[in-house]
Amino acid sequence: MLRLVFVAVFLILYLILGIPVLCAEWLIAKRFPYAADISQLRMVQWGFKCILALAGVKLTVSGEEHIPKDTAVLYIGNHRSFFDIVITYSRCPGLTGYVAKDSMLKVPLLSVWMKRLHCLFLNRDNVKEGLKTILTGIDQIKHGISICIFPEGTRAKGEDETQLLPFKEGSMKMASKTGCPVIPMAITGSADIFENHFPWIRPADVKLTYGEPIYPGELSRDDQKHLGSYTREKIINLLEHI
Repeated sequence: MLRLVFVAVFLILYLILGIPVLCAEWLIAKRFPYAADISQLRMVQWGFKCILALAGVKLTVSGEEHIPKDTAVLYIGNHRSFFDIVITYSRCPGLTGYVAKDSMLKVPLLSVWMKRLHCLFLNRDNVKEGLKTILTGIDQIKHGISICIFPEGTRAKGEDETQLLPFKEGSMKMASKTGCPVIPMAITGSADIFENHFPWIRPADVKLTYGEPIYPGELSRDDQKHLGSYTREKIINLLEHI
């Protein structure tokens, strides 16, 4: 119970005390937009690392050498926990926006930080609005901002972590239309932090493994057409190896 209280108090204080920081960053962004972007990224990463420490998470990361440092990428991962975002975002080397449900726009302060961090808000029930989100993601990648998405669309449940839900192919258009590398991410143990014993937070051993980059232009025509399924199989292979 104490870990849940510590994490909740830290998050609330971070959001409240961050209000003047957001104002200062807004002013900085007027003249130095990239500097503001990077400083906001590092501040949130610091906050997420604090949350992981308070939750008692022991994180083992491998394969980070597969992430290109000179170009934007599309991160694709399996999804079993709310903490997947905290875990993966704390490791991003450069500017990265996450694709989230549009309901997150209703969360005070948190939604402001998400907008500042180039996050995209997806309306799953409106095809037209969903297409606009994908097009925005394509534009961001072209401007050097990586995107992260969990294409299962929701958190997978069950004891077998290699059982992934089908990937939504539409989310992969951000890679197929830009040619950017796709970085597969395999996450294990994250549900042990919170979901497996809701509502308590408990210490957990979590592994985050990055696979080799997938370059859409180098795939066969059939694999390019089914890039989501192709990437899903790569992540399943990583999970089985783990």
